[in-house]
Amino acid sequence: MLIIRPIRGNDFEALYQIAEESGHGFTSLPVNADLLHSKIARAEASFSKSVDEPFDEGYLMVLEDTDTGEVVGTCGIEAAVGMEDAFYHYRLGTEVYHSEQIDVRNEVETLTLCHDYTGAAELCTLFLRDSYRKDNNGRMLSRSRFLFLAQHAARFGETVIAEMRGVSDEEGNSPFYAWLQQHFLGIDFIQADYLSGLGKKAFMAEMMPRNPVYVCLLPEAAQKVIGEVHANTRPALNLLQAEGFRCRGYVDIFDGGPTVECRLNDIRSVRESRLLTVRLGVMPATNTSYIISNTILADYRATSANLLVAADTDEVVLSPELAAALLVAEGEQIRVLAM
Repeated sequence: MLIIRPIRGNDFEALYQIAEESGHGFTSLPVNADLLHSKIARAEASFSKSVDEPFDEGYLMVLEDTDTGEVVGTCGIEAAVGMEDAFYHYRLGTEVYHSEQIDVRNEVETLTLCHDYTGAAELCTLFLRDSYRKDNNGRMLSRSRFLFLAQHAARFGETVIAEMRGVSDEEGNSPFYAWLQQHFLGIDFIQADYLSGLGKKAFMAEMMPRNPVYVCLLPEAAQKVIGEVHANTRPALNLLQAEGFRCRGYVDIFDGGPTVECRLNDIRSVRESRLLTVRLGVMPATNTSYIISNTILADYRATSANLLVAADTDEVVLSPELAAALLVAEGEQIRVLAM
């Protein structure tokens, strides 16, 4: 059985391996032992702390194959970005130039450095190992976060965002970043991305262009990838768009990938998830698959299974084995979402 649960200290080796496998552009998991230990400790503290309003908590989870004990994936949610470290984006805008004298009107697209998403929750750190990318495992891992958001909404910002990986080649070179490297930062994309993942972001404020950048003055290769996603990220973007996420004109400052957003309560899976009361017994045969989670914070568990869920009842039958895996008992509640 595949179970999603909060990360623990003894998951370090598995997380380090995932960081190595994830490759360039996976900023939230740099290959750095100290940082990964810190992320695990921060997640453990976040799951256990009492929260009046979201601040700088990070909820990092892993997907465990209980048959082998192997950690095969990870997913995470940031409670409110930019509260401790600056959270940068480029905001796409338009400047209009018009002269009646010469009868010419031009609209010029601009990129302006901003912190507009400060306080927003963020979907992040989604990765599934190659051998498990089948049977809707990736969809379950990604969408399980919406059940967590629905159950613990008060712990997150009202807007939820997701940064989509931008276009880069197999060596990790970004056409959008090339002009920035040449004229401003002076370090390559992989190094800048790595420093960002470490939280060492002072160089951004010190070296990034302080004035709006005119898109038309960028190299054509850079212009073409603004707001475009990496080929490997297209399925993730499609899933989020089906949930109601949209790009509102914000892109990543390094690779130009789009950032998408949705109000937490407007996310389709948040709205459509249901709370049901558990009854233990023999589960009726059905072909309808659901993502299922308990309603606990520190001992959060989620998985998927075929359930018979009726519209006219608030009860559902779980086998004792499934209930035990979810850490729920007879009469307790679970949250479900049709796959």
